[in-house]
Amino acid sequence: MCVKIFHQMPKLSVITKTSRILLIVSKASIVKLYLILILFDLTMGYKTANGVKNVSPYKLDNAKEHYTSSYEMLRGHKPVLIVRRGYPFYIAVLFKRAFNPQQDFVKLEMMFGPQPNLKKGSLVVLPVTVKNKFTKNIDHWDIRLHRHNGAVITLQVQIPANTAVGVWKMKITSMLIISGKPVSLPNTYECKEDIYILFNPWSSDDSVYMADDEWRKEYVLNDVGKIYIGSYNQPVGRRWILGQFTETVLPAAMFILERARLDFADRSNPVKVARALSAMINDVDDKGVVEGKWEEPYDDGTAPWMWTGSSAILEQYLNTKGIPVKYGQCWVYAGVCNTVSRALGLPCRLVTNYVSAHDTDHTLSIDKWFDRNGDEIKTQTNDSIWNFHVWNDCWMKRPDLPRNYGGWQVVDATPQEISDGIYQSGPTSLVAVKRGEVDYVYDSLFVFSEVNARIIHWQKDEFAEGGWRKLKIIRYHYSNFVQPIKDIYHFCYCFCLPRIGKLIITKKRGIDDDVGNADVEDITHEYKNIMDSLEERHAFVNAIRRGDLVHVYDVSQPSKEDVYFSLQSSKNVMIGQPIVVTIMIRNHGIQIRSISLSLSVFSVYYTGTTSKKLKQAKRSVSIFPSQGKTVSIRISPEEYFNKLVDYSMIKIYAIATVVETQQTWSEEEDLMLKKPKLKLEVRGLLKVGAPFMLKISFTNPLNRILDNCVFTVEAPGVTGSFHSKFRNIWPKENIVHVERLFPQRSGLIKIVVAFNSRQLIQVLGSTQIAVKG
Repeated sequence: MCVKIFHQMPKLSVITKTSRILLIVSKASIVKLYLILILFDLTMGYKTANGVKNVSPYKLDNAKEHYTSSYEMLRGHKPVLIVRRGYPFYIAVLFKRAFNPQQDFVKLEMMFGPQPNLKKGSLVVLPVTVKNKFTKNIDHWDIRLHRHNGAVITLQVQIPANTAVGVWKMKITSMLIISGKPVSLPNTYECKEDIYILFNPWSSDDSVYMADDEWRKEYVLNDVGKIYIGSYNQPVGRRWILGQFTETVLPAAMFILERARLDFADRSNPVKVARALSAMINDVDDKGVVEGKWEEPYDDGTAPWMWTGSSAILEQYLNTKGIPVKYGQCWVYAGVCNTVSRALGLPCRLVTNYVSAHDTDHTLSIDKWFDRNGDEIKTQTNDSIWNFHVWNDCWMKRPDLPRNYGGWQVVDATPQEISDGIYQSGPTSLVAVKRGEVDYVYDSLFVFSEVNARIIHWQKDEFAEGGWRKLKIIRYHYSNFVQPIKDIYHFCYCFCLPRIGKLIITKKRGIDDDVGNADVEDITHEYKNIMDSLEERHAFVNAIRRGDLVHVYDVSQPSKEDVYFSLQSSKNVMIGQPIVVTIMIRNHGIQIRSISLSLSVFSVYYTGTTSKKLKQAKRSVSIFPSQGKTVSIRISPEEYFNKLVDYSMIKIYAIATVVETQQTWSEEEDLMLKKPKLKLEVRGLLKVGAPFMLKISFTNPLNRILDNCVFTVEAPGVTGSFHSKFRNIWPKENIVHVERLFPQRSGLIKIVVAFNSRQLIQVLGSTQIAVKG
């Protein structure tokens, strides 16, 4: 046989270039060499490992199963795979030759971060075997061979429900195996696609699991939200394009997490991720996303009210490699935080707390100081009451707290107070807040105070102990009070009735109202018990005790109180119309009462900081028993217009003293002047790629020329945020502005428009269109 083989072989010769001597190798040597080659060929198969030619991540198929189909990155110029933890995903591997499971050893490696580590879990090695079922539980990575057809194999990879959220890399290594031993060098294929792994509210094994599908549609998938501003008696909703599926948002979210320097374990924990977002969305301490500013000028950036959504802010932050974007206020912080949370798969809702306390000394009280004339004195304290404050609630389990403290957690990205050394707040359990359990992490005392703090007014009085006299805040006649249970309950209830947290609202799931506020959901009851109830008082006393604040709340017995006061102001006042403020007084006693009144009206920033005094009135009133009187003042447009700031908000303070009994009363009221709404009309064919016309119209409500006029338009799937300048608008003029737009995707799309000028800001409008493919 060897002779036969030999005769079939070509003659081997080596010719040296220098001597050109033909060296004929002996027949025996040739046979020996050829037999070695045959043995090598038999044992080594094809001599090298079966290399990977290509990998298909089934981007769109996996996205459908993982509820990530809306992310624009799936169809962007740089392909990526976006999946959710707790769910498996498929990939197809194309080899250079037919796959042989007996000879081809293949392993898949998942890598996280710049230095993947097997021990820490940031490096995962998954050998491919012939098993066609997962054998490990959901807390572990696993892989199975789904299908094998020639040179193509399909693999399914199981992602643990507790793995780190972020950008993962994947590579596939193959080797040739004979008798269980490698007989070739490894062949490694680096997959081009980044793999974005997100939280999974659809998986019951994930700590952000949300069982209700309607809730998931609203708090994870809805890319247009509504932020409520204004005052508690006049909530104003403005559309906010969350845009969490916009192409640059998810990379920006990952960039933010990288800058937060969360380690691998923290990236798997929504509690740590949410807390990091509360720090990183603002720029204080860490050069986060948005720089805050609460007063003009805004000339070197964008005024807060000119933003219509988050994606433009996040894109700018990403493109500048982390330069904070100018400027934002609480609702902008909340809008951006909501976008990043939903992009990461963390269920999130926007929440507005009306009459929100900023308790700087952590005493659960907001102290305000007035001179003898009833004018507020600013130098005594840094406490403040914001007309409204916007934050987020994120949904998650809380294994770090006692059982049943999971669910909605307050996450506030506005930099108000330092927590653990930096400006951050939350996540704070709503259950803990409602129960007054202020000693639970994180920041429960501060959040409880935001929605429950008592307001104490002090007036200068040289004859009082310490030179100051406490003014009671009485909103109801004393005869309606229930019998106090204990002294501390009596103080909390009778001495300083709660005015904080008057209304806490969010957008109602599944409902959109572009004209009014039919989509408002009152969630006050989730934060606090019914006002005046035993549970409400118990929660406050619980907070006092657990916050070690009993010494702050000294008990003062009420003086004789037989006069009823009520402060009222005009409602739904359009800017340019007069404002009327009224104090109603009624004597329930049996003797004549002489009353000294002071009424002051200021323009204010929404944070409660006063800007300019609009008007002040002082009155002395005598009232007979069972008699009632009213005292009113009128503020004309000419008196207030040039003194308005930002959101056209007004603060009213009233102070009264009954001379005979020294009964004192004080109250304050917030008012936001209304703005006209933009009317939006769509003309033309609503089809992908076909232009349509957006007609914008409104009427100038002022007897003034509007200049520096700008329209801001944004619509996900149609256009990013852009500004369009407009000519000056004359007093009371009706105007029309038209924009030509091109839809880029089909489906229901929300269009948001804002108008701003030097004299009139934040005139808003929105509408929804249905685009055909």
